[in-house]
Amino acid sequence: MRVVAAMSGGVDSAVAASRMIEAGHEVVGVHLALSRSAATLRESARGCCTIEDAGDARRVADRLGIPFYVWDLASRFERDVVEDFAAEYAAGRTPNPCLRCNERIKFAGLLDKAVALGFDAVATGHYAQIVDGPAGRELHRAVDAAKDQSYVLGVLDADQLARSFFPLGDSTKTQVRAEAAERGFAVARKPDSHDICFIPDGDTRGWLNRRLGERPGELVDAVTGAVVGSHTGAHGFTVGQRRGLGIDRSALDGDPRYVVEIDAPSNRVVIGTADLLGVDLIVGDHVRWCGPAPSGRVSLGAQVRAHGEEVPATAEVVPGPSPTVRVVLERRVRGVAPGQSVVLYEGTRVVGSATISETGRA
Repeated sequence: MRVVAAMSGGVDSAVAASRMIEAGHEVVGVHLALSRSAATLRESARGCCTIEDAGDARRVADRLGIPFYVWDLASRFERDVVEDFAAEYAAGRTPNPCLRCNERIKFAGLLDKAVALGFDAVATGHYAQIVDGPAGRELHRAVDAAKDQSYVLGVLDADQLARSFFPLGDSTKTQVRAEAAERGFAVARKPDSHDICFIPDGDTRGWLNRRLGERPGELVDAVTGAVVGSHTGAHGFTVGQRRGLGIDRSALDGDPRYVVEIDAPSNRVVIGTADLLGVDLIVGDHVRWCGPAPSGRVSLGAQVRAHGEEVPATAEVVPGPSPTVRVVLERRVRGVAPGQSVVLYEGTRVVGSATISETGRA
C-alpha cells in the first residue's frame, strides 16, 4: 500500500514510519506545519511543530531513505483547533484540543489530502491498536496502558479507521525508545511533547486572557448565591478547578471550594464544596461512532478524560435530527465539564465518542 507517515519529529512517529517500511509498504514522510510563525527551537516538552521538529523529522526520513514533504495546514489548524478552543472557553465549556486536532487535522485534513493524492492510508505514532472484527476494522486500547491514546482517537469513524495504521499499539514506550536507538535515530531520547501544543508555557488562563481579553465578573457561592470574590474572565476557569480561585477563605467555613458551574452569559463562576461536583448523568452531542452505532440501551465503559479511569455505565442513543447519547454512570464522577468528551468502550474496543453538552444526577 502507498502510505503517508505523519512525522512530527518525535520518537514515536519515527519508529512508526520505520515499521511501516518493514511491513512492505511504500512510505512517504509528511510533517505538518501547524503554526503560522513556527518557533525555531522547542521551548519545552509542551510545544511541538517547531522548525527544529521539522528538521528532526527530515533527518529520520533521510535515514530511512524515503521521500519527505512539509504540508502547510497552519490556517486550517488555526481555524479548526485554536479558534475552536478559544470559542469553547468563551462559551463556558472545556474543550479537548487533541481530539479536535485528530478529527479535523490529522484524520480529515491529512488523510483527505493523502487520499486525494493517490495514497491508500495514513500511519501515525499514536498508541492504539486496530483489529479486524466481524463488522470491519475496530479501534482498541494500546498494550501500554500508561501511553494508551485510544481516548483521543475516539472521534474517528469506520471509514477513517479503514485507512489508518497505528504501528506502535502493541509496544511499550520503553520498547519504542530502544528500537529508535538501535536504528540510530537522534530522536531516541527526545522528550515527549504534551498538550496543549499551541500553549507551550502551559499558562492556559494567560493565553485565554490575551486571546479573549479580560472580562471582570463575580464568583458566586452555589448554595447562598452570595458574591464571594471576583475574577478577570469566566473563560479562565473549568468545572472541578480548585486552585487559583482568588477567594477570601476567611469568609468561608474552611472547606475547600471548587468551580461547580460556569455561567458564560452572565460571566459568573459558581463555586461550591466537593459534594456538589459529582455527576452520574452525561448527555453528549456531536456523536461519532468507530463502527456500527449501538442499538437500544447497552452496558459500556465510559471515560471522560484522556488518562482518566473507565467507569461502568449504560448508554443509549437519543434519535433526532442531531442525535445525542445519554450515558448513566454506575458511580458519580467529579469535575465533568461540558465541552469535554466522553468516550465509550466495550472491553478494549472503542465504540464511539460524544462531546459533553450536559451533566447532572440520574
